[in-house]
Order: sequence, then structure tokens, then C-alpha cells
Amino acid sequence: MNYSLSLQYMTIVELPYGKTKINIDIPAKNFGQKILPSEPSHLDQESEILKEALLNPTNSKPLKDIVSSSSKIAILVSDATRSCPTEKLLQPLLNLLYEYGIKDHQITIVFGLGLHRKQTIDEMKYIVGNNVYSKIKCIEHDRFKCRYVGTTKIGTPVEVFEEVLDSDTIICTGNIELHYYAGYSGGAKAILPGVSSEKSIISNHKLMIHENATIGNIMSPVRMDMEDAVNFVNVDFLYNVIVDSHKNIVAATAGNVIDAHRKGVSIVDKMYKVEVEPADIVVVSAGGYPKDINLYQAQKALENAKGAVKDGGSIIIVAECTDGFGNTTFEKWNRELKTPEDVITKFNQEFELGGHKAAFVAKLSKRSKLYLSSDLPEMDVKSAFCIPSKSIQEQLNDLLAKNPNAIVHVMPFGGLTLTTPK
Repeated sequence: MNYSLSLQYMTIVELPYGKTKINIDIPAKNFGQKILPSEPSHLDQESEILKEALLNPTNSKPLKDIVSSSSKIAILVSDATRSCPTEKLLQPLLNLLYEYGIKDHQITIVFGLGLHRKQTIDEMKYIVGNNVYSKIKCIEHDRFKCRYVGTTKIGTPVEVFEEVLDSDTIICTGNIELHYYAGYSGGAKAILPGVSSEKSIISNHKLMIHENATIGNIMSPVRMDMEDAVNFVNVDFLYNVIVDSHKNIVAATAGNVIDAHRKGVSIVDKMYKVEVEPADIVVVSAGGYPKDINLYQAQKALENAKGAVKDGGSIIIVAECTDGFGNTTFEKWNRELKTPEDVITKFNQEFELGGHKAAFVAKLSKRSKLYLSSDLPEMDVKSAFCIPSKSIQEQLNDLLAKNPNAIVHVMPFGGLTLTTPK
């Protein structure tokens, strides 16, 4: 069969890989579904979306009735590991604060690091924009300079960065998307883990071993604990956005830290939860840079894809991973523990942040065959309980040769899209 004729019997799908794209060909008889988010086709002006949310808060007084001309304001923002479009968020918020009589010297922008590394000055400038960085005080949260304010029902000590607690007004920003153990990002997450102590964060994150600490579950015990923590912190205003797979702001929500978050969650569910009939093979891209910058980040796509594959089926994940494992504890667990059973046993006996991701991959590897197409050395791929696959097309062809009737689903934006089995 000549090439032009063979294309009539093939479905070609494009997958993000780092900052580039990869095409794969799937025989039409094997192609199941291209699993995509239900994103708006018509986009409103981002500035109008943001302004509308700020001026019409959910279950909250308007911002003009919350601040006063003498208020000391802390604006909490995401750090460099998150894809929140903070610079876009800040301008309409700052414009309103200026309109209400607030001056630059009354505002402090606080980067919520959680347990992440410190950022470079260039990273901070990139996040908030050079103009804002040059005129407004911008600081990083320090997990060793936190003050105790209470204890949650589950027993998490709530210790929050002093600079935040000493403010008159706390405004939390961020983006809402699916999160693999907190259910969703955004909302109270800006406080815990965002600007909390190491002790608080670890206590909260230990709850991820609970069976209900799953992606897309708003009642995840991790999230419930985060939201309990804000009862001890006077969060005055929430300001969150929802972005699409092209990083456009498609919705925004503002107001009460819980109720406004729930409003955003309902939008995320409509866009990114997809019910599918499980297939024999799922090919999933983490979504390209920065979601596939390392294996630690790309693991989220595996969690999102597992609902689309049959028990005993295969998942081929496409993730460049230029920064390797991306977390020293995650890497240590994978290198030192030789079997999935070893990882799972250790995780159940000894919680260590970073090790949790090794445990999630180990559990999934016992249910499905995992193939990883990346820039990682083969030894590293194998240590993460995946089968190295330099050529995604060759790997897919090999699996189809073994099972000619296999059905193949494809997820180009696995970091965003959550599959649930029908």
C-alpha cells in the first residue's frame, strides 16, 4: 500500500512534547477517542473576565468595603512552579486598589513557596511583571518565620508566615485546576501549604494517604484540612482564575475563600472532567512545557489517565523531563527501592513528601504497564517502574502488533484532563 493511500486508514494525532510537538499515527480501526477538555471556543477579553469577577464577588462584601485608605495589604501569589498567569491577574486588582485610595507602599506581594525552592529575582520579575516588581514590595514566604494561630480538627497545627498575619487585609490569588490529592488547586491552598510552616505542610500532606484524597474530589481530606486552617486566618478576599490548555484565562472567580472557590470548581469540572469507556491502550502527553519539565510534574498526567485504561492495559506517557526527576526525595525513593511493593510498603509506614509520588506511580504500575517516552536515561525510567520508550510510534506499533484489535485513546493534555470510567 502506498503512503498516500495508507493515510486514509490512519488517524494522526499531535501531542505536546516540551516546547515542540510529536505526531503519532493510529490505524483507524484501533482509534478510540481523542480525549480533550471542553474548553470555550469563543474567548471573552481576559481583562473583562477579571474585572467582572472582582466587581461581583461571591458571598463577600465588595473589595472597596474591605480595604481602607490606611490598610496594610498582603497579596498572596503563586511561585515559579505553577502556571498561574499572575501578571495578568495583578493589574486589574491593583487598579481597583488604587481607585480605593491604596498606595504602592501599603502593598506587599508574597510568593507562596510551600516547601518549594527559593526563586531567582528573574523568576519573580517574570511572575509579577517588571513594572510591578520595581514599585511594589515583593517577598518570598519563609516557612521558618511562621506563627502558630490554631489547630485544625484533624490535628494540623496552623502556622502561617508572620508577614501575612501582620497585614490588615489578606488577598489570596491563584488558579483552579484539578489536583491529584487535594482534589483541586486554588482557594485555601494559598494559605496552606502556600505560606505555612514546614510542620503545618507536612501534617496536612500526610492526609494524602487517605483513600478519599483523590483528584477531582472536593471532599478530599487534604482540602478539608486546608479549608479548616483558614478559619484561623483572616482571609479577606479570594481571586482565582481558570485557564485553558493554551494558557488563556477563560473564567475568574472572587469573594469568599470557600464559596468563590466552589464556583470556580464547577467551571473546572465542566471543562476538564471527561467520562470515557476504558481502552486497552492510552497515549497521554503531560501537556508540554512546563507540565513535562520533570517526572515529578508529569506524574499528574498518569493519575489523570488511569481512568481511561482497562485493568491490565497499557499507558504510554509522553513527557520530555529535561530537569530529570525534579525532586530529590522522589528520585531517592525511586533509585533506592527496587520494587513497587517496596515503595508502597515504605509509604504506608513512613510518610515523606516526594516519596508520595513514587508510591502513586508504583501503585499504578501494578495495575497497568507504564511506558515512558522522554529524554530521561533508560536507567532512570526503569527505576520509576516504567518501560523506556524513545520512539512513541514504535512503541505503539509494537503493542498493536501484539494485540491487533486493541482500542487506543489519546490524551494530548493529560495534565489538565481527568478521565473517569463509564
